Amino acid sequence: MLALFKPHGAPGLELADRPEPQPGDHEVKIRVLRTGICGTDLHIESWDAWAASTIKPPIIPGHEFYGEVVEVGRDVRDVQVGARVSGEGHIVCGICRNCRAGRRQMCIRTVSVGVNRDGAFAEYVVIPESNVWVHTDDVSPEVAAIFDPFGNAVHTALSFPLVGEDVLITGAGPIGLMSAAVARHIGARYIVVTDVSEPRLELARQMGADLTVNVAERRIVEAQRELGMREGFDVGFEMSGHPGALPEMIENLNHGGRVAMLGLPSAPIDVDWAKVVTHMLTIKGIYGREMYESWNAMSAMLQSSSELRGALSAVITDRFPAREWEAGFAAAREAHGGKVVLDWSEV
Repeated sequence: MLALFKPHGAPGLELADRPEPQPGDHEVKIRVLRTGICGTDLHIESWDAWAASTIKPPIIPGHEFYGEVVEVGRDVRDVQVGARVSGEGHIVCGICRNCRAGRRQMCIRTVSVGVNRDGAFAEYVVIPESNVWVHTDDVSPEVAAIFDPFGNAVHTALSFPLVGEDVLITGAGPIGLMSAAVARHIGARYIVVTDVSEPRLELARQMGADLTVNVAERRIVEAQRELGMREGFDVGFEMSGHPGALPEMIENLNHGGRVAMLGLPSAPIDVDWAKVVTHMLTIKGIYGREMYESWNAMSAMLQSSSELRGALSAVITDRFPAREWEAGFAAAREAHGGKVVLDWSEV
């Protein structure tokens, strides 16, 4: 099969012939039709310090995907050949304390598709049946391909009650954009989104943001005044990883404010911990998706809301045939649009 392949530890990927994977007894083989490009994939392609310390080539990256089941192992019980599916990218052990307590997203032995084992930038991918998510007919192939990052947005947004609350989202990347759409769907009052990219802030307005703030030009407190807010934001989603984002968010929270933090910091963050204590703030780290409540919530929300389906479609701003993967990676690296999707159906 053709696959985007990293043969050794150096910058770059190559579209190369690789052995076609075969499913084990409890595994499912999927013909890949669409893939999303994630920031993790950009790290692997550029071979930065994180990739060099984490990835063990040779490997096929890619973990955001949609495809058709073409073969199942002999012990697979529920997933059928012909099903249209995506996959949870975290494969867990099932026997550590968290797994046994139903907190599989906190497994201490997690193996990641496209990071620790071959992934979905290929004609075929194999994953355990327990990681397969079967889609309903009303989910488009492109939206299904970004269920992984959509799950991150849903996990973040559902961390705290949002109905009638004022929400601050720092970072209008694809996951931040999707979290704004989810917050609007759930019933937040005011939603403010920050970034330094005007095209992404325009996308945030399409997602339902009441106000956007280019933090290269003005401060969040001005948005509070413009909206007539008197006591600060109730909930914050920190999606950017910028070292200045969390401190400014804390400065703009109400007493008892809550923060769901998904963005991975790009440098150490200087937090006013005295304010965290005296204002009784809650900061919660978010990683991946709740397995599998986030997936259930995603499917249910999309089935019940054509507006949310439309918002997710609008997040996908760039589409390329898989053979033009270099152009797709370049578009993703520019970080001015939304999600980039590669089409593998013609490979």
